[in-house]
Amino acid sequence: MASTYETVAGIISSTSDIPLERITPQSHVMKDLEVDSLAFLDITFEIDQAFGIKLPVEDWMGRVNEGKDKGDEYFIVGNLCSQIDSLRAALAE
Repeated sequence: MASTYETVAGIISSTSDIPLERITPQSHVMKDLEVDSLAFLDITFEIDQAFGIKLPVEDWMGRVNEGKDKGDEYFIVGNLCSQIDSLRAALAE
């Protein structure tokens, strides 16, 4: 079974036509990989489907837009994977 990171990187790559080797755990999805917010919604939809979860993207975007958060917790690939793992763990409980 692929790791969360491998699955997420594959989804980002296939959804956004970004070469897989360009994606790292430290990549910021929007700043480094130049994924716009609409494309990010497509990515999160695919992530939701792949992992059987619902990412709270609207909440994340709202926090960033309101200036309450820089978004690094959600939009850096490694941190996004940690958020996914946390949501999956919460579902398993």
